[in-house]
Amino acid sequence: MVTLKKSLNLLAVILFAITPVFSFAQQSVETAVDVTSKTDAVAIEEEHVAVEKTQADKVAEFIDHHLKDDYSFIFFADEAEGKKYGFSLPVILIDNGLKVFMSSEFDHGNKLVEKDGQTYRLYHSKIYKTDAEGTISYDEKGHPSNEKPLDFSITKNVASLFFTTILLFVMFLGLARTYKNGPNNLPKGFARVLEPLVLYVRDEMAIPNIGVKKYRKFMPYLLTVFFLIFLLNLLGLTPLGFNVTGSISVTACLAIFTFFITQFNGNKDHWLHIFWMPGIPWPMKIFLAPIEILGAIIKPFSLMVRLFANITAGHSVVMGLIAVAFLYQQSLGVGGSVGISFVLSTFLVVLEVLIAFLQAFIFTMLSSLFIGMAVQEHEEH
Repeated sequence: MVTLKKSLNLLAVILFAITPVFSFAQQSVETAVDVTSKTDAVAIEEEHVAVEKTQADKVAEFIDHHLKDDYSFIFFADEAEGKKYGFSLPVILIDNGLKVFMSSEFDHGNKLVEKDGQTYRLYHSKIYKTDAEGTISYDEKGHPSNEKPLDFSITKNVASLFFTTILLFVMFLGLARTYKNGPNNLPKGFARVLEPLVLYVRDEMAIPNIGVKKYRKFMPYLLTVFFLIFLLNLLGLTPLGFNVTGSISVTACLAIFTFFITQFNGNKDHWLHIFWMPGIPWPMKIFLAPIEILGAIIKPFSLMVRLFANITAGHSVVMGLIAVAFLYQQSLGVGGSVGISFVLSTFLVVLEVLIAFLQAFIFTMLSSLFIGMAVQEHEEH
């Protein structure tokens, strides 16, 4: 399994490395933005350097937008009419009181929003406090320095997590009902798909790593993590713009849960092997203790980075290969470019489905391994 994982990671890295060949890595040039108000409306117009965006620039922006979190779902856009089709999400700000409104009031960053005497602007997928003209100030490094309100908005990632949570409840409540009349009752419908996966997590991850006596305590967490990551990864392959596991904050939260569950359930042998390893000369214990402490921190960090990096790289590669159809329409013709893009993206999507399962499996497997190392009883010889 480790060899297969390394091979898939190597393939993803190679494909990600060759995407610049498809001319998609050009960067758009922007200067500082001056904002002026327009008549009665609160519309904003950004003044950029007079450089026309190439097709590659538009593709790069689209991929960047897909990977980022946002305050609305955008399914597609009509460049000719300048319209974007989708639906907005609630914006919830705490700034001298609670302020709630729909993100559609920002008009995708083209308008200012005034609430209770305070003006807000959506700029590069973040909300800043500004003046009536929508002025954005910059620091020495060119980053916006405007104050930001405390933001509890329902963004794409938050909405995706709510949707996945509801989906998990529906799925597992249906599975639980099948066992209501006895453990030998066979599951029906979609529950037949869930039962083998639940047994797989129990028999292949929890019991081998944690042990028969203690695995039951950690099964709810392991099942939650496995199915949450797996469903979020599968939803990330849909055109709806889900990229929850490609957010470093989400993977960090999952890794922190594993870290605290591991440490709070660790027995005395676990802590003894970290701070004062038995059977080792005491001068070496002084040098090994800091390494063991660092190792306890690195374990959840590796969980966080592995999940984030693999999902982000996979989405970037798939979106980049789909963009080939648009970048090479003139040289290859519509039929040729679409054919190449279809073949490559289909192969990558199939690979992404496998990676979606592998990432859920690896995160859950390593979490159960770390927990098992903390709760197991050591026999000293």
